[in-house]
Amino acid sequence: MPASQNVQGGKTFGVLKEQQRQKLEEINKEYMEDQKYRDEEDLAEKLEGLKNKYAEFDLNDQGDIELMGLKRMMEKLGVPKTHLELKKMIVEVTGGSSNTINYRDFVKMMLGKRSAVLKLVLVFEDKANGAACKPDGPPPKRDISSLP
Repeated sequence: MPASQNVQGGKTFGVLKEQQRQKLEEINKEYMEDQKYRDEEDLAEKLEGLKNKYAEFDLNDQGDIELMGLKRMMEKLGVPKTHLELKKMIVEVTGGSSNTINYRDFVKMMLGKRSAVLKLVLVFEDKANGAACKPDGPPPKRDISSLP
């Protein structure tokens, strides 16, 4: 790890984060070389965005999003869910094979054609961030006659 890179949390935390980033990068390379995803436009950008989003919610830095990480993700997106709903989402993404969402399942869900609740929420959040919902600047001045 370069000395110029300033990582908070001590050396060990920085090393763990760097190892996790390298693992995710290796998986991204596999998807870049996969024939199934060759037709996907802006694949490199999408994978980079997914990697960053995934790393943000991998709370234990073990390479898996567990129930609490998913809960935090949904709360941050403004769609809080119950534990039962979160467990159903994990089963939907992993196919019931695990209690956590690994990066491969996450990318497969986001790039795949199948519609998952988590995918819909994440796509909606990206679109909402891109569109300006409030006009810039102060509200226009109103007079008494324009009030209802």
